[in-house]
Amino acid sequence: MILCDLDGKTLKKSFLFLVLVFAAGLLLLWPSDEARIRKLFKEGAKAAESRDIDGVMSRISYNYRDDYGLTYLSLREMLKREFGSLTDIQIEPGELKVRILKDASGKGDQGPAASPLRAEAEVKVRVIATQGNETGYIIGDVRSPLSLRLILEKERTKWLIVKAEGFRDPKGRGLPEMEREGAGG
Repeated sequence: MILCDLDGKTLKKSFLFLVLVFAAGLLLLWPSDEARIRKLFKEGAKAAESRDIDGVMSRISYNYRDDYGLTYLSLREMLKREFGSLTDIQIEPGELKVRILKDASGKGDQGPAASPLRAEAEVKVRVIATQGNETGYIIGDVRSPLSLRLILEKERTKWLIVKAEGFRDPKGRGLPEMEREGAGG
């Protein structure tokens, strides 16, 4: 039984053509780094609105460390406390600006073949939540959303947040001051 009457040369050309079509299709269907980062933020916001701590933390690197001294574990504990006391969380993000960098320092380019290792994302956000019988803005306010700058690193094929900057309320207090005030009364 003969399935195909192709000589060796034609078979090689056909195989090469199929490989090229597959590679081109993969490039077209594979999401860009920017698209993956946008998806990370969208899914992370949904997870926070549903108070899904594991969903939120799956977008944070174990190497997370910010200028306020928070690490992955301390951020997780803080979110656990907040999610325990808040209900009906609504996140109102503004325009997300993403900038892909080519090297881990964020300063330069490793060359044309280098794969991106670091990115910066900036977004203005407001968060409304209910605590007990009171509902109000817990991040930002009507006139001035909170401006956040997030640093992401690519770990294997996944983008994760390694640092957040800009957690300041309208009074200019940073996250540690807000936490102490919230814990103190």
